[in-house]
Amino acid sequence: MSKKKNISQFRNIGIMAHIDAGKTTVTERILYYTGKSYKIGEVHDGEAVMDWMQDEQDRGITITSAVTTCEWKKSLIQIIDTPGHVDFTVEVERALRVLDGAIGVFCAVGGVEPQSETVWRQADRYSVPRMAFINKMDRTGADFFGAVDSIKEKLSANPVILQLPMGSEDSFTGIIDLLKMKQIIWDEETKGAEYLEEDIASEFEEMAAEYREKLLEAVSEVNDDIMEKYLSEEDISPNEMISAIRGATISRKIVPVFCGSALKNKGIQPLLDAIEAFLPSPLDVPPIKGIHPDTQEELEFLPKKDDPLAALIFKVSMIEGRKLSFARIYSGKMEAGSDVFNPVLKKKEKLSRILQMHANKRERLKVATAGDIIGVVGLKNSGTGDTLCSQEHPVFLEKMEYEDPVISIAIEPKTHADQEKIDDELEKFIIDDPTLKVKQDVETGQTNLLCLYELQLEIIISRS
Repeated sequence: MSKKKNISQFRNIGIMAHIDAGKTTVTERILYYTGKSYKIGEVHDGEAVMDWMQDEQDRGITITSAVTTCEWKKSLIQIIDTPGHVDFTVEVERALRVLDGAIGVFCAVGGVEPQSETVWRQADRYSVPRMAFINKMDRTGADFFGAVDSIKEKLSANPVILQLPMGSEDSFTGIIDLLKMKQIIWDEETKGAEYLEEDIASEFEEMAAEYREKLLEAVSEVNDDIMEKYLSEEDISPNEMISAIRGATISRKIVPVFCGSALKNKGIQPLLDAIEAFLPSPLDVPPIKGIHPDTQEELEFLPKKDDPLAALIFKVSMIEGRKLSFARIYSGKMEAGSDVFNPVLKKKEKLSRILQMHANKRERLKVATAGDIIGVVGLKNSGTGDTLCSQEHPVFLEKMEYEDPVISIAIEPKTHADQEKIDDELEKFIIDDPTLKVKQDVETGQTNLLCLYELQLEIIISRS
């Protein structure tokens, strides 16, 4: 990782979608084109970097949120790739709680599907600005405009088209950029690493002109300066358009729409440009608020590294027998080897190691500051939803609430000696997943494991 960037260059984003919309494939291409991966990992081959658990590779689905960091041009992009299966909705909830922006990936054939709706509503709840990427434009039955219409109708969103596909299905060749009014064609020999920006082909000129006009209209409706220039037929510069689209995206007045085919390596670099141009930095979103544990006074924390520490643990995992806590730092800084305060437990905890995450690989950091999403080793007692702060400036950040479990299964040891092993294993799963509960049946002496979803239970059994 290069020299530490200014917080204005941070983009903390999530990638969310219905299962099989191509979300993890989009993430894999982002890692490849930003130089984070030296080869493209395919979900269908069980080689996706972000799906590193054995169960994820075997099933070809994302089960647990994976965190990674990459760089694109001037930006440092911290990505959480979330599960798309309905049985892992809680993983999405945990991720959205700490993100500044998100990309909704939609299949060009299916459009908005049930889980897309669920995660979109979750993002609404946390006021997360979003963009949309219509993926799989190469698939039979791909319908770009149908997918855009479904975003408008089913999600009550305001999609604004910034790119048009050049053809669809077998004839999908590239995209038309409505801001630059250029077409972009990818080189298949370089796996899409190289691409050409060209003048728009004559067969697409009329459609491009029509949708450029629609883009100007849509942006003028959410920006008074653009409206004034549009009505008086003055020239509007690309920078003015970018600034207006950025402001409208961050204020959630519009959802910019892009397209491509991640599997065919088309559309990812312009999507990265859009992440940098339109999604917020930690400075662009409202400051995090919390409550003083003693006075109950509402406190506000600005994303400044020299201010008091305010960080939230949004996920805890047991990896190779060690407890790894994932935290978002909203304010202040954390130093490896130093102490932090957990106001929930009223205890100090030591930060043995601070890690920059890349799926299941990690790089040690001496210091992490406001805006960082990190892994922490050494927090013995702290759990998901706990706040980390300084003892001099205690604060409670809002905890995450979960539904009560609805499925129960009885667990019995094969031998009496195995009872202790079962208890240890269950403890690890509960640390990993706060929606799990263990209850002892007093009458039968049975141990019951309670969870929310069937697939969740299947994964636990296969990992036991």
